[in-house]
Amino acid sequence: MTRETVIANPWSALRRVTPAHVGLGRAGVSVPTVPWLAFQMAHARARDAVHEPVDVSRVDAELQALGLQTLRLHSAATDRAAYLQRPDLGRQLDVASQRALDVLGLPYRADAFDLAIAVVDGLSSRAIHRHAAALLRELLPRLQSRHAATDEGWTIAPVAIVEQGRVAVGDVIGDALRAAIVLVLIGERPGLSSPDSLGAYLTWSPQHGRTDAERNCLSNIRPEGLTYSEAADRLTGLLRECRRRRVSGVALKDEHALPPTAQGSHAFLLD
Repeated sequence: MTRETVIANPWSALRRVTPAHVGLGRAGVSVPTVPWLAFQMAHARARDAVHEPVDVSRVDAELQALGLQTLRLHSAATDRAAYLQRPDLGRQLDVASQRALDVLGLPYRADAFDLAIAVVDGLSSRAIHRHAAALLRELLPRLQSRHAATDEGWTIAPVAIVEQGRVAVGDVIGDALRAAIVLVLIGERPGLSSPDSLGAYLTWSPQHGRTDAERNCLSNIRPEGLTYSEAADRLTGLLRECRRRRVSGVALKDEHALPPTAQGSHAFLLD
């Protein structure tokens, strides 16, 4: 197929600012061959990301290298098929993991930890492999640095590494560890241009039954999206305000300033 047979799409200008599969043009009534093959490759990568098992030993070693204590847990979903077909099982821990958490939490009283962190495979273990430790490497020093005379340090619970987990499993973990806040780092549903996107969810006073309206979320954390540095800055601000105001979700707004490039955006299609 020659270039002359491809009819350009007027929306092709969008491709200057996004890796999404838009403005591809057409050849007759079909998508041109090159974009179609690229689409199939992207779809295959997304499917692979969903089914790729998380390397718990690798993640464990990377977190311990940051000086963090770790705890390996598993959801009530016994395998990947159960996880995909029964989202409710991914929000619970299996019996052995729940027992381990209960034992660990026994010596503590309410508010023993300021923060519990759960690293969860979710729908893309690839996101955890690539970005979880890198984000925490940026976040932890910011969180512990005092930006005011009244600012206090943070006590952090052992970091839970969860297989076959969903976001809400963090509520179970935070509650068992008597943590004031839980931060869940999870592999997001892969897209055709982002099979390794990491999401971060924080919840004040985690406990069973918390809803999505009671969480704050940052998504698309990866070098090609929201960078580690930008995500760490925004998470630090949210976590500090969450602790100070004792709220999260719709009651807590992200007041971090937009980067200059976002503030100065313009209607590129009118160029």
